[in-house]
Amino acid sequence: MIVGGTTTTTAPPTVTISAVGDSELGNTPNVPANPLAYFEPLKAALAAPIEFANLEGTMTSRGSSKCTPGDIECFAFHVPPSFARVYREMGFTVLNSANNHSNDYGIDGVIDTSNALRESGIAQAGLPGQIAVVRDGKVKVAFVDFAPYANTNDLLNFPAAKQLIEKARRLASVVVVYMHAGAEGADADHVTKTSEFYVGENRGNPYLFAHVAIDEGASLVIASGPHVLRGIEFYRGHLIDYSLGDSVNFDDFSAFGDLTLSAILHVTLSATGAFVSGTFTSVKLSASGQGFVDPTHGAAAFVNQLSREDFGSNAVVIDRNGSLAPPK
Repeated sequence: MIVGGTTTTTAPPTVTISAVGDSELGNTPNVPANPLAYFEPLKAALAAPIEFANLEGTMTSRGSSKCTPGDIECFAFHVPPSFARVYREMGFTVLNSANNHSNDYGIDGVIDTSNALRESGIAQAGLPGQIAVVRDGKVKVAFVDFAPYANTNDLLNFPAAKQLIEKARRLASVVVVYMHAGAEGADADHVTKTSEFYVGENRGNPYLFAHVAIDEGASLVIASGPHVLRGIEFYRGHLIDYSLGDSVNFDDFSAFGDLTLSAILHVTLSATGAFVSGTFTSVKLSASGQGFVDPTHGAAAFVNQLSREDFGSNAVVIDRNGSLAPPK
């Protein structure tokens, strides 16, 4: 392009996505009095044209809990439908419902959650057959989300998962696959590369599923579910983050040791889904589960160690500035 005798070039379009892991704002009536203020410490670091989180639970005042009275091993979450607006005010554009808590309050909870998200202008992904399509400028991005359950997009059903990823590729030039997969807890920080189980449930093989997703055309794979950070791998030119941990968990899950470490991931992709750049912001959770940006970069150091141990020469390195350096 020539303007006033000077040749100029137009930068090719890109798309930038920020993502956090599990977000859980309590269980009515035990919810933060000011949920936006509870989220606020992460708002600036999270800012991006497209913002993603896993919604751990439901937004409803109806339905019955899946847990039987007195069962201290069972967790069921519901917050008021009005909390959807809190997520939107934080900047979230896509929330995931492919997890083990999306049906905590039965079909009423599922319906109310979907309605609340839609009315607040947030795209939802992860329910059976559901793909969310959003934009960054002119670039369309499809989110296709999975968990190891038949009442979500099922990551244990590989043929169906491949078909959904193929459908997402027809809907958008950039495809993000999310997986709620793997064992849970402080000792679940490594990617075992085998099927992982928790409380007797098959939680899938995150390593195999992520590789299949990339093979089928995914541009980026992100994950949470273990409630702890995991490593980051570069596979066939694409980024795989195996767990972003918990972004917030209001007074429900234990926060100690490695479980206090979390992160905000920013990834910029080309209009065709190629990796351009990325950054990793370390987050630390308080004892009550509130997230704060961590100036000591503890999460980054932890993830670098995990990535080296689990992926060797395919490990992504987080540098001192938080930039992601794919292997050469």
